[in-house]
Amino acid sequence: MLKIYDTAQRAIVDFVPRTEGAASMYVCGVTPYDIAHLGHGRTAVVFDIMRRHLTHRGYAVTFVTNVTDIEDKIIARAAAKGTTESDLAQVFQDEYWQQMDRLDVQRPDEMPRATEFVPQMQALIAELIAAGRAYVIEGSGVYFDVASLEDYGKLSRRSLEQLIDSAGSRVAVDDDKHSPVDFALWKAAKPGEPEWNSPWGLGRPGWHIECSAMALEILGEGFDLHGGGDDLVFPHHENEIAQAEGAGHPFARYWLHSAMVMVGSEKMSKSAGNFPSLASAIDAHGAATFRWVVVRTHYRRQMEITDDALRAAGAEMEGFNALARRAHRGGIAAAPTADISAFLSVMDNDFDTPNAVAVIHGWRSAANSALDDGRADDASALVAQVRAALAVLGITLDDGSANGGDAEIDALVEARAEARRAKKFAESDRIRDELAGRGIVLEDTSSGTVWRRS
Repeated sequence: MLKIYDTAQRAIVDFVPRTEGAASMYVCGVTPYDIAHLGHGRTAVVFDIMRRHLTHRGYAVTFVTNVTDIEDKIIARAAAKGTTESDLAQVFQDEYWQQMDRLDVQRPDEMPRATEFVPQMQALIAELIAAGRAYVIEGSGVYFDVASLEDYGKLSRRSLEQLIDSAGSRVAVDDDKHSPVDFALWKAAKPGEPEWNSPWGLGRPGWHIECSAMALEILGEGFDLHGGGDDLVFPHHENEIAQAEGAGHPFARYWLHSAMVMVGSEKMSKSAGNFPSLASAIDAHGAATFRWVVVRTHYRRQMEITDDALRAAGAEMEGFNALARRAHRGGIAAAPTADISAFLSVMDNDFDTPNAVAVIHGWRSAANSALDDGRADDASALVAQVRAALAVLGITLDDGSANGGDAEIDALVEARAEARRAKKFAESDRIRDELAGRGIVLEDTSSGTVWRRS
């Protein structure tokens, strides 16, 4: 049975979906006001792998990722660039998905834009006012009354007293609010900002109400999984719960959060100015390598994605590609079916990709040994296991067949190996230098020489 770490329960628990055999999943998407960075890439790959694993385990997955196309940062950036919020969001949304496509992140089944769901947001706000959970401040907007919800803070494990002590750090302070921790559901219009008609005057929705309304509208009450980066636990996800449950709507059954990408001791963020672009990392190291560096760390652990880490991941990926080329060159086709139960069992334990990686490495080593010993059937089965497990992680091996099998390079690598066996070291060095001139890097391993493009 699949077990997941539920942030709300602070424990690894059995995953019991709302509907047997189905899994409904909402993951907070980007606020598209700048280019995608490494943190965006990690979060997207993490939840893409979760989705792929759920699908492989037989669940009919409905996967929703929103686009926050109206928010303070977008408004400020659009004003600075002299464009509209809609046009700015579209430019950076397109850039984001260009990088996601390179990473083979599957497109969501639904990708709602916040501006398309303003009526649903207004309806939810009206329910909260009617339930005594929200109040209107003339000229300011509509605010959620945090004190009215007894279990507010249950996701982040923060008491009302703690929240009041830290008020102002993440929630705007307004003397007219009932409490400094009350947050905006609807913001009164300001000059030059987008605005919609509402029962409370012209204005626009607050950030948190957007996801509550969209998730409920598309997935319905009590949907299965809600995910996002762990920086969203508070206030965003806490407030999503409050808005939905405060209006009487059961919300997400389980909460999944991926940890941050760090730069030194700091979280990667645009505000800190330490956000290497995702595109540059993929350009330099390749999409499969980026995925591999992500899976080597458990999704709930912070990580740094450095050039050294990417190079190390790239070397490991090349080892897998070398196995695929070696099998292809030797006429060893992957078996039509693969027993990857050991891999799946590890993944069933809260998507434990680091230990899943160890399982795949074991199969790779065994496959190379089988090829060394001429055990074709064993090699075929093991290569199939490697390929099938990597596919669950969203990685496809390159056996060279797409570009003619790299036959010339393979032949030169074999000629060099023969020269070394014959102790013709000058010839061996000449071939290595020739390959280096073509951008081919050789690595001599216990199971033979593997090559990769630099």
